[in-house]
Amino acid sequence: MIDGLFKKYIDPLWEMPARPLSRAFTANQVTLLGLGLIALVSLAYVWHHAPFWYAVTLAIAFSADSLDGAVARLRRESSAFGGYLDAIIDRYQEMIVIATLAYVSGAWVAGYFALAGAFLTSYMKARAAMEMPVDNVAWPDLFERQERILYICLALVAQSLFGASLDVMPWALWLLAVLTHATALQRFLRARRLLRGGK
Repeated sequence: MIDGLFKKYIDPLWEMPARPLSRAFTANQVTLLGLGLIALVSLAYVWHHAPFWYAVTLAIAFSADSLDGAVARLRRESSAFGGYLDAIIDRYQEMIVIATLAYVSGAWVAGYFALAGAFLTSYMKARAAMEMPVDNVAWPDLFERQERILYICLALVAQSLFGASLDVMPWALWLLAVLTHATALQRFLRARRLLRGGK
């Protein structure tokens, strides 16, 4: 929803930090660097178990990941493959983060359903695009990737505040599962309406 509604305002903000990067790296290289950063900070969390610092480093790593589009615009190298690679890497990033949260908290079942909901949210739109033209930013749904990133970071901050007195993460993962599947259903219902000729 955030990305769909505010993309035209957010994208220009990334161009200032992307400018020095664009002199040294291609957009696809920045995409892969973003994956490496997510993997690195997630591995660090498995070691240090400090949810606040994982939230901070995740926010920085995901911000760095958002620079690839700005680099592509600055280098005038936007391509269909670049967009495809970015979408695939986004899924791997979410897989790494949710698996890390499930591993540290022990909430594997909640993590499974949260990840399945996140993947289905993406798939609902991608599959609809095989049947009809789909605008990449015209589906501002409840819990898209930006909302999921923000939610995970806030859940980690909440976990750090409650500490040992309350294990927030299993509950946060179950709520994430509910919200992602609700978003997938929202996309399914929109696709059904559009494919049947509705507006």
